[in-house]
Amino acid sequence: MPASLPFRDRRHAGAALAGVLGPRLAGRVLALGEVVVLGLARGGVPVAAAVATQLGATLDVLVVRKLGVPGHRELALGAVASGDVVVRNEDVLSRLVDPERVLAGVLAAERAVLHERERTYRAGRPPVSLEGRSVVVVDDGLATGATMRAGVLAVRRQGAGAVVAAAPVGSDSAVDLVALEADDVVCAAVPERFGAVSTFYRDFDQTSDDEVIDALGRPG
Repeated sequence: MPASLPFRDRRHAGAALAGVLGPRLAGRVLALGEVVVLGLARGGVPVAAAVATQLGATLDVLVVRKLGVPGHRELALGAVASGDVVVRNEDVLSRLVDPERVLAGVLAAERAVLHERERTYRAGRPPVSLEGRSVVVVDDGLATGATMRAGVLAVRRQGAGAVVAAAPVGSDSAVDLVALEADDVVCAAVPERFGAVSTFYRDFDQTSDDEVIDALGRPG
């Protein structure tokens, strides 16, 4: 395990990620326009805030919800993101009886949560325009890659000029999956053995809505 792991907390992880991102962005992305850093709510926002501060980039939030199997939420049917982008996990869906009915029920519930969180975090303000801009989508870790993939697709739909997916730590398989959609995937660490994202942090307490609002610097 690299000496930088485990990270103290999400802010520390964001600083480490920014150190890796800076040279990569300078080499290929900054020429495409002003950079926008989007934190995946909720846990990705404190990481993204540290990245945006260190890089001098614009910060905003992107809401993505995992679609967990009822009774087994650790298993992801897929994910849904702002702009109603839905990513399906066909491997998990194929194991269910009546998968389309299950997916529809979970999707309806998670869409409601997504819309409520967007209203809370934005406090009436519109999202930052991504049209033609270079966008870095940040999460606190890439385990399966489904959530990040949904985020990247949502950003593409909003007209971004280039999309970089970034996380402090990720699995080989997740990096490969996300690379199918993003222009680049950047992780500060890709450990040989990967379990839960939480194992790579000393402090991995759940990020609250108030913490997201504070990181964004907006009234709640």
